[in-house]
Amino acid sequence: VHAHDWQVAPVMWDDLLTAKKAFTIHNLEYGADLIKGAMEKTDFGTTVSPSYAEEVANHGSVRDMQHKFVGIINGIDTNIWDPMESRFLPMNYDELNVVAGKAAAKLELQKRLNMAQRDAPMAGVVSRLVNQKGIHLIMRACWRTLEMGGQFVLLGSAPDGNIQNQFNNLAHEAEQRYPNQVRMVFQYDEPLSHLIYAGSDMILVPSMFEPCGLTQMIAMRYGAVPVVRRTGGLRDTVFDVDDDQARAAEAHVEVNGFSFEGTDEGALDYCLDRAIQYWFNDREAWNNLAINAMEQDWSWTCPAQDYIDMYYNAIYKSI
Repeated sequence: VHAHDWQVAPVMWDDLLTAKKAFTIHNLEYGADLIKGAMEKTDFGTTVSPSYAEEVANHGSVRDMQHKFVGIINGIDTNIWDPMESRFLPMNYDELNVVAGKAAAKLELQKRLNMAQRDAPMAGVVSRLVNQKGIHLIMRACWRTLEMGGQFVLLGSAPDGNIQNQFNNLAHEAEQRYPNQVRMVFQYDEPLSHLIYAGSDMILVPSMFEPCGLTQMIAMRYGAVPVVRRTGGLRDTVFDVDDDQARAAEAHVEVNGFSFEGTDEGALDYCLDRAIQYWFNDREAWNNLAINAMEQDWSWTCPAQDYIDMYYNAIYKSI
């Protein structure tokens, strides 16, 4: 029996006769006491990335269960998120024609959102607007992208009215200062999200913490270069072009994006500046970076095998 997160943690407390138990933690910010009870009873526990497992190792819910606690990165549904098949794009594409495909998507995105139709680096954000996602850094990224001569598009909304008002004001002020260079859509719109992933040159994910994160993996599937804060699953999937060659080699992948560690605006600026300058200074290298990202496999194939191996160990071996 495999249960996920605090909502169903009590299932692990019951005597399930001969069945082995597996429990996966998706976010330790919620239901810690319930999770601790589940972790004490489960045969093995996982969370959704190796780095997040390390970050929470001293949390009271898992501290005493390290012998049976590991991180396995999530995967994305590559049937839903497939630029070669998506009906929401003006042109389907893969890594062989990514340049043409993304150019067509960018133009369609600019038209649909009434943005200036020009050749400029497009930075996109697709996110819930909550503190976990680094809202102060998202707001700073908007201004910095525009200052650097780029365009900025955001899709998402805030459940907190005060945060939503801050973004409403940001959208108004940014449009006044940079007419037709920025658009923010405060609603859920999956078709538009496909177009943003395809039409953006880079996708920003400056989370304060991120157990796994799917946004950066979907972005790479669409040839959008991730610009992320180095935490949790973002660290495990994004390898900085300047700093992570050795780490990427250990993971058997190519470098694929830009990352930073701090939580201040200066750290974001330095990272975003590097990405935008890379786009302006060497378009061929940028296109190759997009191809590298597209060629990487962030599907469920490898994670599923990891889970199968653990099921086998739980049944046939002692943990």
